[in-house]
Amino acid sequence: MPVPVSQMWTVASYIVRQKLAGRKQYPLVLMLEPLFRCNLACAGCGKIQYPAHILKKDLSPEECFRAVEECGAPMVSVPGGEPLMHPQIGEIIEGLVARKKYIYLCTNALLLKEKIHLFQPSKYLTFSVHLDGQREEHDLAVCREGGYDIAVDAMREALRRGFRVTTNTTLFDGANPKSVRAFFDEMMELGVEGMMLSPGYSYDKAPDQKHFLGRARTRRMFRAILSNRKKNWQFNLSPLFLEFLMGKRTYPCTPWGMPTYNVFGWQKPCYLLQDGYAETFAELLATTEWSRYGTESGNPACANCMVHSGYEASAVNATFSSLGGFLATVKATLFSGYRDDEALRLLEEPQTAVHPLVQIATTSETLQETRA
Repeated sequence: MPVPVSQMWTVASYIVRQKLAGRKQYPLVLMLEPLFRCNLACAGCGKIQYPAHILKKDLSPEECFRAVEECGAPMVSVPGGEPLMHPQIGEIIEGLVARKKYIYLCTNALLLKEKIHLFQPSKYLTFSVHLDGQREEHDLAVCREGGYDIAVDAMREALRRGFRVTTNTTLFDGANPKSVRAFFDEMMELGVEGMMLSPGYSYDKAPDQKHFLGRARTRRMFRAILSNRKKNWQFNLSPLFLEFLMGKRTYPCTPWGMPTYNVFGWQKPCYLLQDGYAETFAELLATTEWSRYGTESGNPACANCMVHSGYEASAVNATFSSLGGFLATVKATLFSGYRDDEALRLLEEPQTAVHPLVQIATTSETLQETRA
């Protein structure tokens, strides 16, 4: 089972309470960014493009705890930047565990073996390791040779010590579906709890703007990858969200479902777009013009987005909004093979490289500043 029963029960009971209270906009996962600096310079990520004085800023543990309590979501994702570079990350995670939040610490794992002594195994803590496919594909995507091997070695150590470990994979245009499926096999053999998937999103700060997926190509790629599924593959995602990626379902975006808090405050409207900030979570909900966002809004910035942070909360909400949604989730959980002969043919189509191998990860002045 990819998620402990206690976590599923906590999330399900929380959503039911929101429904019974008549709340239409409620958070499911808090995206808590304690810093932006990183020890990688991935071509599809723009976090380290901030000026040096911003990259040197950290959220204090007290600011993190206040945001978590203010939001009230049962789950907290801790991305960045690279959160293991935060000087008080151990204290932050300890405080979140004490508050019985289910935490996904998102890391490239380059520092995991060095920092793992800061943490204790807990059902509330999961290391969500950023791996964008097999060795060659991952190293190209993160612009760092050897990154895959370092990450996998750290994952083995975390698993040996009894930690929960998942993977988090972002797929770009040109990703090879057969290689992605082979990556799933490797991760299951390694012993990870589950795998997360999302298509890349073309936000302004990302250096590489050429390899982001449009919606039609996203559905085609994920149909090839996720059809004819092996029984042992475990995904740490709503089964309806996976069907959404495959083009079997449509959902509106619910950006309030995974709100973001970082060094600037509460980010409007979502993790990937920056249209201003609010001082409190209540202000974020009250002052954001939510109708301006999502594919149905006509906003060109949202036209091709199918990202986890915008749409998995939509899929989870659909599960609990009607008997039909609940039964669809049960069906997708029990019958997850998705036999599809056309998808088998898609696997044989030629693919282009995901990213050019641009060695910007260890020599640029920008990265030197982020380590300061």
